[in-house]
Amino acid sequence: MTHTPELPAFRWPQMEPGWVWLCGAGPGDPGLLTLHAANALRQADVVIYDALVQEAILDWAAQAEHIYAGKRGGKPSAKQRDISLQLVDLARAGKKVLRLKGGDPFVFGRGGEEAQTLVQHNVPVRIIPGISAGIGGLAYAGIPVTHRDVNQSVTFVTGHDQSGNTPGSLDWGSISRGSQVIVIYMGMKHIAQIAEKLLNAGRPIDEPVAVVTSATTDDQTVLETTLGRVVDDIANAGLEPPAIICVGKSALMRQVLDWQGMAAGQAPRNLDPLGRGRPAESA
Repeated sequence: MTHTPELPAFRWPQMEPGWVWLCGAGPGDPGLLTLHAANALRQADVVIYDALVQEAILDWAAQAEHIYAGKRGGKPSAKQRDISLQLVDLARAGKKVLRLKGGDPFVFGRGGEEAQTLVQHNVPVRIIPGISAGIGGLAYAGIPVTHRDVNQSVTFVTGHDQSGNTPGSLDWGSISRGSQVIVIYMGMKHIAQIAEKLLNAGRPIDEPVAVVTSATTDDQTVLETTLGRVVDDIANAGLEPPAIICVGKSALMRQVLDWQGMAAGQAPRNLDPLGRGRPAESA
């Protein structure tokens, strides 16, 4: 039997029949759930969950019906409108509904669309943020998305649009010039096009790139490469989605901040990967 620890004393919100709680499950590791998410899991009558939600997380909702609604590129999956309307139907049936989405529901996760549909159908909602893979997943790889010696800006982009193609609305030239670090969600399928656009926009061919697959899980893999080699190196490594791709000097920080490697007894490869001497003292 799975043991579920008690939540600390707090006036936890109560899930009411007919409500839908739209909740982020984090990037994978069950320990990255928020306490509000754990509270929701223990109250729900039904949990509708995505492909990236780990089975161990669903153990927290043993009393609930579990409905899979995963969407994975290139594989048969439920249509978004059908998922949204199913949420409406379950709420109208008086269920306590938990919509559990990987990462944060409002970061490239269609959470805004689902919440909008619910509100349009007069279904009350509660939003519970989660840790986004573009931050938490990279942190598990030892890569900070911001670092005072590296970047004062970071841009998060998606690697595909509603049609499944590289987003045509993105101004890659402006992104390339305006952001020191670029974090790409769902970019594996179109990485050749994305890399070409960034190179054509002036990013250097030897710019550091990190590709993190299955971030924060036991299957996490990290590929360190460059913008000029990323396409070939992904193919040679046989990497598969889901993946987060980090373009920029932040990727170099893994050489000193690979905390999982250090936990396994590995020494940092480079205490000064940026070649800037001793880091400045904190202000």
